[in-house]
Amino acid sequence: MTSSPQPSLRSVEVAQFDALLERLSAELAATAHVFDESGDFPHANFKRLHEHGLIALTVPKILGGGGASLPQARKAISAIAKGEPSTALILVMQYLQHTRLQDSKTWPQHLRVQVAEDAVQNGALINALRVEPDLGTPARGGLPATTAVRTAEGWRISGRKIYSTGSHGLSWFSVWARSDDADPLVGTWLVSRNSPGVSIIDTWDHLGMRATCSHEVVFDNVLVPLDHAVSVSPWSAPQPELDAEGFLWMAVLLSSVYDAVAQAARDWLVSWLEERQPSNLGAALATLPRFQETVGHIDTLLFANRSLLDAAAEGHTPAANAAQLKYLVTHNAIRAVELAIEASGNPGLSRHSPLQRHYRDVLCSRVHTPQNDAVLQGVGKAVFAQRQKERT
Repeated sequence: MTSSPQPSLRSVEVAQFDALLERLSAELAATAHVFDESGDFPHANFKRLHEHGLIALTVPKILGGGGASLPQARKAISAIAKGEPSTALILVMQYLQHTRLQDSKTWPQHLRVQVAEDAVQNGALINALRVEPDLGTPARGGLPATTAVRTAEGWRISGRKIYSTGSHGLSWFSVWARSDDADPLVGTWLVSRNSPGVSIIDTWDHLGMRATCSHEVVFDNVLVPLDHAVSVSPWSAPQPELDAEGFLWMAVLLSSVYDAVAQAARDWLVSWLEERQPSNLGAALATLPRFQETVGHIDTLLFANRSLLDAAAEGHTPAANAAQLKYLVTHNAIRAVELAIEASGNPGLSRHSPLQRHYRDVLCSRVHTPQNDAVLQGVGKAVFAQRQKERT
């Protein structure tokens, strides 16, 4: 008598992880409308994620985290976003901050460990606060108005940040600022949410991704220790915030959020087409070629997204193409939801339908850096630069 081969520990772990994500996705979807309507920070969602170690998924294992690879992080973000995308977007920022933190050459070790252990033990969240009322996004150049003034006590930080994703749920702010030197230091100062002088103004009232709580954060002469200038460099010799690998992580995880929104829209449409039986047809709408073609179109767009995202996560896409990846995936996601809206008509646009929420959420993909015009202009410039190089 021969015994059946036993699954490897690795395969068992993968199956358990997949089952957990599927269960959490359904749980988050059940209350997503509540957070969309209220715009409140989804504290209950993050408590649940912390219980399963997902807040610290990209913290190294040696510090108690999950030590996740990009494919693992993408899988988690996709499942969570399919349930409640605002929660997933905040988690994307957390993963991006932690994935390379322990390799930093500029952060003091004790701060790297403190922030990581806070995530592992307490589910603490961190995000970069960069956008300002006057400057807008720093991706298009310019100096921050937020200042860090060196004193005998430490740095005194003053300024305002808008579109601060996760504001009310964050424990740590990575604040983009400049010093008051003649050649100012520009970069990131680490600020605890509980520091005196930090306040949040509830300005985020958008149509989509409402529970991200991307409110305005105000720093009024906030004191932080001198070693909390964790990643700064002279304005005359700037250093990039993200290296090529970090940019690829950002493109894959951000795009996965909106691809998952499109997946949720697709699932709603398929179920609705199967259930809807007009009296004059005597059969479900799913039996009509027109709707079968629409679903086929949507599934083909999502197949393209899955192929692009999986290839990039597994290391088969050059980092130089990360911006194009974001452009293509988000474009396909928006089109997929538009097709679902066109097919369903009024029922899909009813406020009682999750489809209208998916549509409002997926449109927010356009505002993330890099934006479409910058992506396409960059690709075009590279084409002409390469031709010029070949001629010389």
